[in-house]
Amino acid sequence: MTAEADAKKSGAAGPSMAAVLRAELPMLVGVATTLLIFTIGHGWVANFGNLAVTATLFVWMFAVMIWCAFAVVRHAEALAQFCGEPYGTLILTLSVVTIEVTIMATVMLSGDPNPTLPRDTVFAVLMIVLNGMVGTSVIIGALRHKQQQYSLQGAIAFLAVITSLSVISLVLPTFTYSASRAALTWWQAVVFTVLTGSLYAGFLAIQTMRHRAFFTEAGGATNDDHATARYPVWAHAMLLVLSLLPVVLLAEPLAGIIDFSLEKLHAPTALGGIVIAILVLSPEGLSSFRAAAHNHLQRSVNLSLGSALSTIGLTIPAMLIISLVTGTPLDLGLPPAQAILLGLTLVISQMTFSGAPTNILLGGVHLVLFATFLVLIFN
Repeated sequence: MTAEADAKKSGAAGPSMAAVLRAELPMLVGVATTLLIFTIGHGWVANFGNLAVTATLFVWMFAVMIWCAFAVVRHAEALAQFCGEPYGTLILTLSVVTIEVTIMATVMLSGDPNPTLPRDTVFAVLMIVLNGMVGTSVIIGALRHKQQQYSLQGAIAFLAVITSLSVISLVLPTFTYSASRAALTWWQAVVFTVLTGSLYAGFLAIQTMRHRAFFTEAGGATNDDHATARYPVWAHAMLLVLSLLPVVLLAEPLAGIIDFSLEKLHAPTALGGIVIAILVLSPEGLSSFRAAAHNHLQRSVNLSLGSALSTIGLTIPAMLIISLVTGTPLDLGLPPAQAILLGLTLVISQMTFSGAPTNILLGGVHLVLFATFLVLIFN
C-alpha cells in the first residue's frame, strides 16, 4: 500500500486547518520574514551602522532560514515515502544544494569579490559531512546498536566519485601552473565543469536505475519508524518549494551581514564558509543522526555521502559557470595543510566503509579529524 493510500485510510477528512497551520508555521514565518525584509525592512539590511540591530537581524534571519530548511527536510522525507529510496534522499540533497548554490552565488556577486568563499564552503561541507556527520552518526548508531551494516557497493560508489571530484576540484588547481593563482584557466574551467557534471550524472543513473539496490536498506526498511506523509504528493511538493523560497530569497541580506561581520571582526574568511555550511547541512545532519539511531545506517550513509557528493558534483560546476559568465574571480585550490587534511579524511572514509560493520572507534577517528579542521580554521 502506498503512503498516499495510508494517508487516506488514516482519516478521510484529513488534518484540520489548525493542525495544518501549526505544521506549516516555519513556512509561514519564513514568508512573512521575507516580505518584511524586502519591504519596510529594506533599510535594515542596507545600513549596518547599528551593530546591535545587525546582530539581531543575523540571528533572526539565520534562525528562520534553518527553521524553513527543516521544513524542507520534512516534506522531502514525506516525498521519500511516495517515491521510495534513493529518490527521497535525492530530493533532499538537491534541495539543500539549491540553498547552498544560491547563498554562495549571492556572496560572490554582491559586495567585494571573495574568490575563496566557494572553495572554503565546499571544503567546510566536506569536513562537516565526512567527519562531523559521519562520525556522529556512527557513534550514535554504535551506542544504541553496537555495530551496524550498510551496502558496501553503495558506499564504494559514493566514495570513488567523491574522492575523484574532490582531488580534481580542490587539490589539482593548486598545482596548475597555467594560472597565476590557485585557480583554473578558462579552458580548464569549461572542461572540468563538463567532466564533473558528466560524472555526477553518471552516478545518478547508477543510483536511481541500473544499481538502485546498492543504495537501499536491506529488507526494504523505511527512513523512520512512522509515516511522515500528511498530504497528497502535490501538496508536499508545493509546500517544499514554498519552504525553500524564504531560504533562497533571504540569502542576499544574510550574505551582506556575513561579509560585513567578517571584515568588522577581522575573522578568517573561511569562517563564512562554515556559517553557510552549517546553515545548509543542519537539516540533513539531523536526519542522518535520526536514521542512525533507528538502525537505518544505509539511509544515514545516503544522506551524508550524498551531501558531500552533490556539493562537489553540482556546487563546484555551478560556481565555475557563474565565474565564467560574470568574470568573477574564483580560487579553488586548497592550501597545503587543508589539502593534506582532505586527503587524510578521504583515506579514513575508505577505511570506515570498507565492508566491515561500523563501530564506535571509527566514529571517534572522524570526530578527531573534524576537531583538527576547526583548530586549523582559527589557528
